Amino acid sequence: MNARIKAVEVRVIEHDGSQSGIMPVKEALKLAEEKGLDLVEVAPQASPPVCRVMDYGKYRYEQRKRTKEAKKKQKITEIKEIKLRPKIEEHDYQVKLRQAQRFLKSGDKTKVTIVFRGREMAHLDIGKKLLDRFAGDMTDLGVVEVAARMEGRSMGMILAPHKQ
Repeated sequence: MNARIKAVEVRVIEHDGSQSGIMPVKEALKLAEEKGLDLVEVAPQASPPVCRVMDYGKYRYEQRKRTKEAKKKQKITEIKEIKLRPKIEEHDYQVKLRQAQRFLKSGDKTKVTIVFRGREMAHLDIGKKLLDRFAGDMTDLGVVEVAARMEGRSMGMILAPHKQ
């Protein structure tokens, strides 16, 4: 911007979008100063570099406004976690299932984890069957993004909502 431009000659674009051509930096700075605006280098890699005559403060304000607007439109997906036990009762299973359905309906990914304690580690097949059943019950709302796998003393999988 302004005096920080290192190039000797630059291609100048006016604030209204018209091109003034290639000129020395000092001349371009003088042109911008006469209009009470700044000379901003927009394409330094070009040959010669492209500079634009504009109000730099207003330009930065509009850029911030655009990025803020883009952030508002982004949907941040969270990963919600549901923990189960290998010997879960049917009613408790149904409660956890409804909870997972609510998470997927709201657009969040859901990590379903089965925690094994003590001698339960000898019965990993029970945990695998439980996760398969859970995934089967959730097919209408989501898909298995990460299949069931062991992580220390727990087995987990991640469910993602269907794309709309």
